[in-house]
Amino acid sequence: MDSLTHVVLGACISEAMLGRKLGKKAMLLGAVAQSLPDIDFIAALWMGPAQNLLAHRGITHSILFAIIITALSAFLLKRFYRSRDITTSKWAWLIGLNIFVHIFIDAFNAYGVGWFEPFSQYRVSFNSMFVADPLFSIWPGIAFVALLFLSAGKKSRIKWARLGLILPSFYLLMGMINKLIVERDIKKIAAKENISYKRFFSTPTPFNNLLWYVVMENDSGYNVIYRSVFDSRQELTYNYFPRKDYLLQKETNNNDLKYLEKFSQGYYTAEQWNDTLVFNILRFGQETGWANPEAHFAFHYYLNDKADNKYVLQRGRFAGWDWNVARSLISRIKGN
Repeated sequence: MDSLTHVVLGACISEAMLGRKLGKKAMLLGAVAQSLPDIDFIAALWMGPAQNLLAHRGITHSILFAIIITALSAFLLKRFYRSRDITTSKWAWLIGLNIFVHIFIDAFNAYGVGWFEPFSQYRVSFNSMFVADPLFSIWPGIAFVALLFLSAGKKSRIKWARLGLILPSFYLLMGMINKLIVERDIKKIAAKENISYKRFFSTPTPFNNLLWYVVMENDSGYNVIYRSVFDSRQELTYNYFPRKDYLLQKETNNNDLKYLEKFSQGYYTAEQWNDTLVFNILRFGQETGWANPEAHFAFHYYLNDKADNKYVLQRGRFAGWDWNVARSLISRIKGN
């Protein structure tokens, strides 16, 4: 999730836990604790863009990191707030819950989280929420604003904090249910239409969990499908993208390519854009694929020497967006 969402969630969690004893300081501590795993942003200072893709949400988003930082922080907070009637275990709950909520929620989008590092580099990803979803973030955001203005000690503060936690939890659950509905329909229709595939994944399109981007892999490429939970037609409309591995044969000594192949989890294509060799990772969707089936993939990395890939995760995320594209997204969500 985006950093702002983690901040407001942390504030709500900590207000609910220790707001009566710490006042508004609880919100600040929660916001900081919830943000601790994202300290890995500093790796970008010495790593190249491709290598940093694997470093981000790696060791600092692991269970081991959460345990170590929780224990250390609880010890330091107990010493710093000696005058407060708060035990070390309660401090540990405050910090630990915020960190675990951070790494748990991050696992719901397509990037993936290294829960088991450094023992395993497997990335956990539930693929059920877009990386920035206002329908999830708005509730803790509203609660955060209310808590800022309500004076400490007000009984209504706990109600606002709970509101900021219960409603996004419900949204997470709804996303998982919608994912199950879409994947069930996809499997059923693919079997009826004799569409063969080795594996597939689904992930929501921007700002919702009703319209899903689905990739079905075969031996030479991928069928890309958009499926709404409201679709009634029992047929699949898809666009095919060949993998084109042969374009990468001359890049065998390219270290960036090795990182990218690992980060892609095998879902990638190669393309030649004039003089530029492009590596697409399909896990992050297309720029506006529901409106334009031929649209570029949101994640495209330039393999040419000295190419600018600093903002590779952001540059395609909302490329080509305008009011017509937004309207087409709403229209497609309504189903066919």
